[in-house]
Amino acid sequence: MTTLFRPVGLHELALIWDSGMREFPPRLPQQPIFYPVANVEYATQIALDWNTKDEGSSFAGYVTQFAVTESYLANFEPHTVGSATHVEFWIPAEQIHEFNASIEGRISVESGFFGEGFKGFVPDSFGLKGKDAVEQFVAMAKTWDYSRMDFVCEVSRNRKAVSLNLLFWANFDFSAQGIDAQQKESTIAHIREAWDFNHIEIPLPA
Repeated sequence: MTTLFRPVGLHELALIWDSGMREFPPRLPQQPIFYPVANVEYATQIALDWNTKDEGSSFAGYVTQFAVTESYLANFEPHTVGSATHVEFWIPAEQIHEFNASIEGRISVESGFFGEGFKGFVPDSFGLKGKDAVEQFVAMAKTWDYSRMDFVCEVSRNRKAVSLNLLFWANFDFSAQGIDAQQKESTIAHIREAWDFNHIEIPLPA
């Protein structure tokens, strides 16, 4: 097995989530090549320096990690683009199905970086409906204070939003919203506990 990485924006990560964190989505017509990269440093650089400034990425850069079979990857030459650490594999868009079939296990999210324009994944149902990422977390913190059961149910019902926004919540300063660092960490811990309680198969980002 060979470990690869890919920086993705919010929309692409949402599609990966829909696959159970097992597949990358088909390429768009203007994307003839799929570019996984060979090391986390390069993926992080792209996610931080490019995705967070890109409206098409929703001002978010997530670094995904996954393992592919060596027998499949041997069909492609690594390409060094710029510095020695900028190593990419060029997978034709029409072969994304075969590439996904070579992935062993789930795709994981190793880190996330966010620009000022980030609004997060916005759910369309239940208590978090229509709220941006900041508003969602404030609502979750308040829900815990008045109803533990509602909190657990909200995590289950809006698990996709929770998963996609969690790294933002972990890095955002909510003091202007009246939530200090201790309450933030406590709320995140409660989210993780509710995730486990609901037996959700896809792990939360660490």
